[in-house]
Amino acid sequence: MEVIPSVCDDSNSTESYVKADKHIGRRKLSMDVENDIEYLYEAVPQLSTVFHILDKIGEGTFSSVYLGEALMANGKKEKFALKHLIPTSHPVRIAAELQCLTVAGGKENVMGVTYCFRKDDHCVIVMPYMEHQTFVDIIGLLSFEEVRQYIYHLLKALRHVHQFGIIHRDIKPTNFLYNRQEKMFSLVDFGLAQGTTDTQIELLKVVKQKTQKGGGSTGKPETSQGKRAPTSLEFSGLCKAPRAVFGERNLNSFTSVPTKTSDPKLELVKPTKTEDPATRKFISAHRRPVPVRTPVSNQRPNQRMTPAAVNLGFTCSCYSTDRVCNICMSRKQQVAPRAGTPGFRAPEVLTKCPNQGTAIDIWSAGVILLSLLSGRYPFFKASDDLIALTQIMTIRGSRETIQAAMTFGKSVVCSRELPRQDLRTLCETLRGRRPSPDDEATPHPHRDTTTRHHRTHDSPISTHPPGEPSRQHHPEEDQTLAEPEAQDERGWDSVPDEAYDLLDRLLDLNPAKHYCFHSSLPRKCMNFKCEDVLFT
Repeated sequence: MEVIPSVCDDSNSTESYVKADKHIGRRKLSMDVENDIEYLYEAVPQLSTVFHILDKIGEGTFSSVYLGEALMANGKKEKFALKHLIPTSHPVRIAAELQCLTVAGGKENVMGVTYCFRKDDHCVIVMPYMEHQTFVDIIGLLSFEEVRQYIYHLLKALRHVHQFGIIHRDIKPTNFLYNRQEKMFSLVDFGLAQGTTDTQIELLKVVKQKTQKGGGSTGKPETSQGKRAPTSLEFSGLCKAPRAVFGERNLNSFTSVPTKTSDPKLELVKPTKTEDPATRKFISAHRRPVPVRTPVSNQRPNQRMTPAAVNLGFTCSCYSTDRVCNICMSRKQQVAPRAGTPGFRAPEVLTKCPNQGTAIDIWSAGVILLSLLSGRYPFFKASDDLIALTQIMTIRGSRETIQAAMTFGKSVVCSRELPRQDLRTLCETLRGRRPSPDDEATPHPHRDTTTRHHRTHDSPISTHPPGEPSRQHHPEEDQTLAEPEAQDERGWDSVPDEAYDLLDRLLDLNPAKHYCFHSSLPRKCMNFKCEDVLFT
């Protein structure tokens, strides 16, 4: 891909581009957006010679995304997405995201990377731009066939990145772009990605270099080759052949296959040791360890009374109870990865399990499918991890959650038993296809109250699960959910059992089963009477 640089006066390049934005023929830019665009031009001057920034199309915690237009060598204009990372981002983290896009991107519904600009501590990743619709605007308008295609392409993208040992960690609708008209899909944003133990992404490997006795470490990140990690985005090691800074070739045309190192000085950092549930620390803002004071008979004259440390080797007596003893209060807090978006975090993330894998992405995909089948988004919304885990219990059952937690070394105590809900009954109730318990006395004459294609459940169904927030309602969406006849035309009257079987397997509380599921991807889970979308 070749781009013709724009010709303009350097002294007025930024001003001319910002003024041109007002005459695009699109929406008028706000003053804040214009200021952000001007700041980006000043921070990375190279952009003004190549791109005409049209708008700011996204903003997150760690980056902002802009829509840029460039004049190609063939005389046509092409749009690109310019992701400006915050200056405080760690260079290795930026390099790792670029390597994920380079190695795994550009195919199988995964976004690729075209160019990268850097000026001092500012970095801009240039990616192809794909027009897409906002998930909340279309969730109530999708047909079942569109839902089936959506989840198929999402799982296809996840299987691809997982083959490279990449854990995305932030699977959610806003990171899986969907163009409804063109039937296009793209998985984006690898800013929080982690690597598995056998990852093929070199910069996602956590390694350390042994130092001789008495020596010290520089404290700088290192790669698996034993060299200093690129603190100034020196990405020459990502490709076998040298290339220019602003390129004449697409980065995704390279295939980087990492090689295993045999350097005896390097070894993988061992994962954090799983702590015994009995030694877990419970955080409380109101309770503190009671200091152990020295007996008066053993005190020396004028000796200051100092609290004695609690022996961490003691065995506590509060395990699996509703209280927390001083021994547990004095233990160190557990540390485990918890990056991700609230509402999409897997149970092993919420319970601070140190050993997390690609199963957390599969769980997030299940939450998306739950929103699609129920027509409610976001489905889970909690203020903290404990409430989020409770919300999961209301859907999957408290006993099942406790048993699953035991498989990864955690103990969960619930004050009362919550029954497991039938997923079909739950989704059809929320979608308005069957009456809720409150409406059973006066059934709607137009609603289908039959129980075909599903198993009944003895427990009452909550029409307002704890995860359901107050969200913006669109007239089209309200009309869609209120009229079962209109839903019948989109296939919601004949959702097969395989759809809810797939949902049940994606939302399996045991992460070990996710690995087995993801490795096989059985045909029956996606066989929704359409042979052309089966996994092979």
